[in-house]
Amino acid sequence: MRVLVTGVAGFIGFHLTRALLARGDVVIGVDNLNDYYQVSLKRDRLAALAAVAGNRFAFHEIDFAGNAALTKALDGVQIDRAVHLGAQAGVRYSIENPHAYMQSNLVGHLNLLELARHRELEHLVYASSSSVYGGNTKLPFAVEDRTDHPVSLYAATKRADELISESYAHLYRLPQTGLRFFTVYGPWGRPDMMMWIFTRKILAGEPIPVFNNGEMHRDFTFIDDIIAGVVACLDNPPPDDGLEKAGGSVKPHRLYNIGNSRSEHLMKVVGLLEECCGRKAEIDFQPMQPGDVTATYADVTAISRDLGYAPTTSIEVGVPSFVRWYREYHGL
Repeated sequence: MRVLVTGVAGFIGFHLTRALLARGDVVIGVDNLNDYYQVSLKRDRLAALAAVAGNRFAFHEIDFAGNAALTKALDGVQIDRAVHLGAQAGVRYSIENPHAYMQSNLVGHLNLLELARHRELEHLVYASSSSVYGGNTKLPFAVEDRTDHPVSLYAATKRADELISESYAHLYRLPQTGLRFFTVYGPWGRPDMMMWIFTRKILAGEPIPVFNNGEMHRDFTFIDDIIAGVVACLDNPPPDDGLEKAGGSVKPHRLYNIGNSRSEHLMKVVGLLEECCGRKAEIDFQPMQPGDVTATYADVTAISRDLGYAPTTSIEVGVPSFVRWYREYHGL
């Protein structure tokens, strides 16, 4: 299979590409290598992919929000299916730099949809987010729950992507699967996320910022479980059979939660990080941040029923795995 992966130098994109290459697929990767976090990490991921890919990996350093550049780069390139993971990430950063989100997450998503329909791709899998559930107090979050009260611009753009995709599934019968990711972590993770920030600060003896005075719950999902779910989705396009799919569409368009289906107390994770780092954390308790939510918890019934998704990695296994990688990567 020839698979287009956007955000290929990102955390999930890197791991997905490595899994696709390992099973013999060809990957065409797109990433603009922006400096939202350290570009050196993205380049190291790309180098790791190139080292194992042979001639089955091609990388294009372009911004997929620029339609002319995207079209030119992929002109004449055969593509069977696509996984659109690229986006401007981060809830809090969307308050500081809203225009970046509108350009990457909305214009960029539209460009991928246009490419997919004109190329008549067999399937477009795209990244949504658990943030679409907003301040929903019903736990766990199910794909049938309301998603019309976002509490951040990032969440609003991701929900808008889902709606735009629904229109393309209706108009052009383009098979699509949207994945609402829940707090992904693991080796080669993102420096802007809690697991990396806390590990770095604990090892450096710096205070860690803990919001809402520690009363936070997250559905922490290990990267290997996430990738198993993404690959299962990629391999199983939704049928255009008029029947209702996960998320409610009767078009060839599904929406799935993809998480660990366990909501863990933040301070429990802090305790595991302290054990792995071999030192106590100095905690700086802070109030709730704008755009944030107190709890996430994935109901994965739909993706488990349809595709056999079954996450297996507990935080007791996943957190030590991340810290070991972090120490090795930084030579600590």
